Amino acid sequence: MNFSLDDGLAILSRTPAVLRAWLWELPDSWTKATEDADSWSPYDIVGHLIHGEQTDWIIRTEILLTHGEGRAFTPFDRFAQFEASRGRTLHELLEAFAQLRAANLTRLESLGVTLEDLDRRGLHPELGPVTLGELLATWVAHDLSHIAQIARVMGRQYADAAGPWRAYLPMLGSARP
Repeated sequence: MNFSLDDGLAILSRTPAVLRAWLWELPDSWTKATEDADSWSPYDIVGHLIHGEQTDWIIRTEILLTHGEGRAFTPFDRFAQFEASRGRTLHELLEAFAQLRAANLTRLESLGVTLEDLDRRGLHPELGPVTLGELLATWVAHDLSHIAQIARVMGRQYADAAGPWRAYLPMLGSARP
């Protein structure tokens, strides 16, 4: 499937509501749970999404449209949420994410991105040349990946409790033979 800005916006605009509906008012046993010492909790993931809204997607879009391959994107710190979220409640994070996402989608709309713009190239600091279409498709896939990650982390909290049914539930860590 080729990237469609309208289809991508349909996902990007709904992610905050999905997360709010899913995570709001859940106990910490769900929202602070991780799979292991090196994994992220749903709380951490929301913080990561906020950091992306502040420093990644729309800023890189604007750099690409303004400078093309003449200026590389600023490297993204994938772990900045741990410090930035410290002391904040999940409610605060969910509200901040919703506000930032709405503002960024308004900014994206104001850029008047055309079908031709999706082929314009920018420079990723690690990956090299990328197109605007690839950047925007990644923004959408990034949201979906983290929604799936939240489901997996939460599901694995009941991996042992599911007993023998675990064999039928790949997200619990044991795929059916």
